[in-house]
Amino acid sequence: MKMKEFTERHHAYIAAVFYQLLLEHFGKRGERAFIMATQRYGEQRGSRMAQRAIRDGKPLNFFSYKEYGEWVNTTSVMEEMGGNQSEEISYAPDYQIKVTVCPWARQFADMGMQKCGALYCRHIDKSIARGFNPELVYEVPQNMNDEAYCIQILRGANFEPGKIPASKPERRKDFSYHCAHIYYTFSDIIISIFGEEGEEIAQAVFTSFEEQYGEDMAARLLDYEETDFNLIDA
Repeated sequence: MKMKEFTERHHAYIAAVFYQLLLEHFGKRGERAFIMATQRYGEQRGSRMAQRAIRDGKPLNFFSYKEYGEWVNTTSVMEEMGGNQSEEISYAPDYQIKVTVCPWARQFADMGMQKCGALYCRHIDKSIARGFNPELVYEVPQNMNDEAYCIQILRGANFEPGKIPASKPERRKDFSYHCAHIYYTFSDIIISIFGEEGEEIAQAVFTSFEEQYGEDMAARLLDYEETDFNLIDA
C-alpha cells in the first residue's frame, strides 16, 4: 500500500497533540512550553530561509521572505479545500491579507483544538519572520481559530499588485520534512524543560501519530532523527 502524502493536516495534528498532552500534564507551564516550542520551530524555519537568501546575495526584506518560503499547499489539500485562500486588502506601505480558508485551522477545528490553533497561529508567522530577520514586523492581530478569518500584516513590505514573488520549487521542503521538523523541535524543547516527563510526552505524540496515520508514515518521521533543522542542506 502506497504511503499517503504528508500534508498540512498532519503537521497541525502533531502540534495539537503536543498541546493537549502538555496542558493535561502541566497546565499553564505546559502552555508556556508550547509557545516556546512554536517560537523556536518558527525561528528555525526563518533562519533556513535567511541562510539561502544570504547565500544568493539577496536582502533580508519581505520580498525575499516571500521568495524563500519553504512550502506550498500539498496536492491533497488543494483537492480537498482548494488550499489556503486569502484576499489582499492592501499592498503598500503595509501588505495586509484576509485569510478565509486554511488547512491548519480546518485540522484544529476537526480535532476540537481551536484553542491550540489560536495559540499556534498567534506565534508561528511572526516567529518565522523573526528568524528570517528580527527587524521585520509581521503581525497577526486575529486568526480564524477564534475569529471568522485571519488578518496578517507585513509592515513596510511595499509590495506592488501582481509582483509578489512565489517561492521556487528548489527552495521548498515537502511535508514529511516539515512534520519531522515540528515533531523533533517540539520534542527537544519539551524534554529540555520537563526531562523524563517530556520524553514520555514526545513518545506519546509519536504513538498517537502512528495510530492515526499508520506505521509507514511514523517510520518516515524517524528518517529525520539525525537532521539538524537549524541548517540548510541545499
